[in-house]
Amino acid sequence: MTDLITRIREIADRRARYARTVQELRAMPLDVALDLDLHKGDAERIARAAVYGDAGGKSLR
Repeated sequence: MTDLITRIREIADRRARYARTVQELRAMPLDVALDLDLHKGDAERIARAAVYGDAGGKSLR
């Protein structure tokens, strides 16, 4: 039972980190995003790769 609770906590923590990362990427000033060669429309994909370690088999660029 404790393994289940631990797993649920881990999933919830990752989801919170994902949501926070998406929010931060979307809130990034345009000049900073351009300097980093990021497109704000890619916020979900970038956050997913950063938090879950999965780029969906695609390069981040």
